[in-house]
Amino acid sequence: MSQPTTVTFYISGHGFGHASRQIEVINALTRLRPDCRVLIRTSAPRWLFDRALTGTVDVQPATPDTGVVQIDSLQVDVDATADRARDFYRTFDARIASHARRLARDRTVLVVGDIPPLAFAAAAAAGVPGIAVGNFTWDWIYANYRTLMHTTPDLLPRMRDAYGAADLALRLPMSGGFETFSTVIDVPLVARHARRAPADTRAVLQLPAGRPLVLVSFGRYGLGAIDWARVSALRELDVVLTHDPIDGGPATGAVDAPNLHRIDLPAAAAQGVQYEDLVAAVDIVLTKPGYGIIAECAANDTALVYTSRGAFAEYHVLVEAMPRLLRCTYIDHADLYAGRWQPAVDAVLSQPPVSRPRTDGAQVVARYLSSHLRTPHA
Repeated sequence: MSQPTTVTFYISGHGFGHASRQIEVINALTRLRPDCRVLIRTSAPRWLFDRALTGTVDVQPATPDTGVVQIDSLQVDVDATADRARDFYRTFDARIASHARRLARDRTVLVVGDIPPLAFAAAAAAGVPGIAVGNFTWDWIYANYRTLMHTTPDLLPRMRDAYGAADLALRLPMSGGFETFSTVIDVPLVARHARRAPADTRAVLQLPAGRPLVLVSFGRYGLGAIDWARVSALRELDVVLTHDPIDGGPATGAVDAPNLHRIDLPAAAAQGVQYEDLVAAVDIVLTKPGYGIIAECAANDTALVYTSRGAFAEYHVLVEAMPRLLRCTYIDHADLYAGRWQPAVDAVLSQPPVSRPRTDGAQVVARYLSSHLRTPHA
């Protein structure tokens, strides 16, 4: 009997964005090619996949890259980032060989990476195609950290050699660092789309129907102290705070007030409400710029108020691109932490609508992946 067609995804565990968008791609691929067996190797938490994947997928804990070390959502620990990357790439050749053996053992016919260099080096060593999907590369990010460049001068060449081994890069919007790939194709935004009407989501979660809603969204790394007493005094808007006990955070503040609404994400999911439904149901998301939340707001026509996010090269690319994708405005750290949100809220709500971009990237990427599949030997 022939073996199923196996596709192995290597997904960075930095934040939730890499995993969230690849879940959309995997769901689209398995609908298009139900004969596929999908393996995922990642350091992202397992529950992200369990909640959102529509097919049977084998999620295997692994460390495909080291990303950056976050103090919280707005601060990067550059020294710790340098230490982790240096230790990881010191044993890179051994990692490549180990993963190439795993790919052969699993009869993998295609490797997809978002976007660890290891994925493409291991694919090349195993003699199977490797396709990159992402909006930035890690060598592009690391080039901005002088500590890392000083202590590990061979790091960028090693990463770029690995990226150069890929057969194809599918480049998402808001991108940087794809010069090392021999073939690059631009694709639309990969984004999660709400499946419930905003009014329905508000009703299910008992959120007010006739007032502006702001969703505070700072991802898995959380945020420092906000003056929630000041926020609770904002009588012209209501604020949604989410909490996920499975992931241990982020913290939702200590103030009880009529305009602060705490949503337990697993409980909401049990009621059929996913995070993208919540994004669509609010008027504004308050966040740091990141590919995932920008794409999700653009897909669901939700405005965005953003603050700066520290030493991360992607920030400037995202900020430059955002006004073409959605209504957005900036809030500085002082006003964010002090709870002085109303001026930014008023400013973004007064902006005219923006033409919605294409957000069918998951289907487009899935078609490219399907076209590169070959049937394994019996």
